[in-house]
Amino acid sequence: MVGGVEPFVKDYVCPDGCVCFRMKAIGVLYAIAYTLKMSYKTDYKIQEFITKENFTWAVQTAEKKKGLNCSGAEFMTIEEGLCVQIMHIGPFDDEPETVKKMDAFVEAQGYENDFSDTRFHHEIYLSDARRVAPEKWKTVIRHLIRKKV
Repeated sequence: MVGGVEPFVKDYVCPDGCVCFRMKAIGVLYAIAYTLKMSYKTDYKIQEFITKENFTWAVQTAEKKKGLNCSGAEFMTIEEGLCVQIMHIGPFDDEPETVKKMDAFVEAQGYENDFSDTRFHHEIYLSDARRVAPEKWKTVIRHLIRKKV
């Protein structure tokens, strides 16, 4: 459903320095994420949150184990400020209907979208589109917002 209105700061793993990624890099992202998730089976222990050091270890480990070039992946912090987000379930082509719901929520709360040359619509792909049926794809859609004046 639609998330609340609050400042958002989050660490991300992004391929090729890009915030919005597509299918080409998903194998690299899943290899790194899987390595981090399964770290408990190794001598490498991760605390509560993933750090840059943990990420670097996972990239190196995934490259060795999977034979992938993960050098394009980047650990970065994104300070987005005020935003609203919604979980879209289904094919990418159906996203406009979900965005309409989110926009209606934003309007009802007294906010408006805040896009510019440096502030964008973001999508976070939670499903592996190579292995999951399109009607089950999960995508977090996030829009930057500001209070209406």
